[in-house]
Amino acid sequence: MKNKNLMKKVSSVVLTVAIALSLVACGTAKTQETAGEASGKVFKVGICNYVDDASLNQIVENIEDRLAEAGDELGVTFEVSYDNCNADAAVMNQIIANFEADGVDLMVGVATPVAMAMQAATEETKTPVVFAAVSDPVGVALVDSLEAPGANITGTSDYLDTAAIMNLIFAANPDAAKIGLLYDLGQDSSTGAIESAKKYLDEKGIEYVEHTGTTNDEIILAAQAFVADGVDAIFTPTDNSVMTAELSIYETLAEAKIPHYTGADSFALNGAFLGYGVDYANLGRETADTIVDILVNGADPATTAVKTFDNGIATVNTETCEVIGYDLDTIKDAFAPFCTQVNEITTGESFN
Repeated sequence: MKNKNLMKKVSSVVLTVAIALSLVACGTAKTQETAGEASGKVFKVGICNYVDDASLNQIVENIEDRLAEAGDELGVTFEVSYDNCNADAAVMNQIIANFEADGVDLMVGVATPVAMAMQAATEETKTPVVFAAVSDPVGVALVDSLEAPGANITGTSDYLDTAAIMNLIFAANPDAAKIGLLYDLGQDSSTGAIESAKKYLDEKGIEYVEHTGTTNDEIILAAQAFVADGVDAIFTPTDNSVMTAELSIYETLAEAKIPHYTGADSFALNGAFLGYGVDYANLGRETADTIVDILVNGADPATTAVKTFDNGIATVNTETCEVIGYDLDTIKDAFAPFCTQVNEITTGESFN
């Protein structure tokens, strides 16, 4: 009796293993079949960039490079149409309409305003949309949740850990008593980060002053106002308006010995003392992988999780650091406990 029961158990285990192996083999065959079916296909991708700045351009370049690589690997072609609306809503909507008229298979919206416009434009057509560098996709109602977006849209987020940047300010200068907050009121990417910064400073009992601007000239005036206010440091989140104006203000701030702490390495490239946040080159490549997954593998945007990044990279502009009067080695040592990596950069207009 025992032997018969044992034989039944062994047979059951063998059958279970056989079924599992069969399912694995079936899954592998299905993956190969999907890749085989896609071979030779041409996928039309429309990319709209919000504004011409170092971070967003870096994202676009890496999306295009990665799509070219993936195309070679999979035997397919990604036919990319690219345009830049330069923060003009009318131009943005026309670009999106052109993509729809051209019958693109997927749209890519770089930055929050473009993603939101694409979401609205594809409500009926359901053309897949992949966004890049949207700081708060849930907060602006692009997706239901990061894990399950819920509609025809998903992508990558450059969510900013504001407290991490605040920690760096006080690591460099524990005696900082007045902090400036510089941003564009119209930038959705700034709203949550500025509120987080205020909460952080309120809890520490630190005074702060705000100046905002939308145009280059307004941001230049704001920088001059901070100098008059005598702030010890300035914080700016991933704000495209300030990023675009950085080359016009960094010398004013550095000569006044005011370090500008910002939410992207592109600010530091354009003269700010420090940029902290995600690696935008990697974000671009990850965005491209999401595009490939949807177009080639048939992934559903509604159930494809939004990708977020937590790499804690601080980028210090060594030239600005010197003008301010900080010792670079001392600064790197002070920042080390709060970052996974501290990079160095010098002022330029492009990562190329």
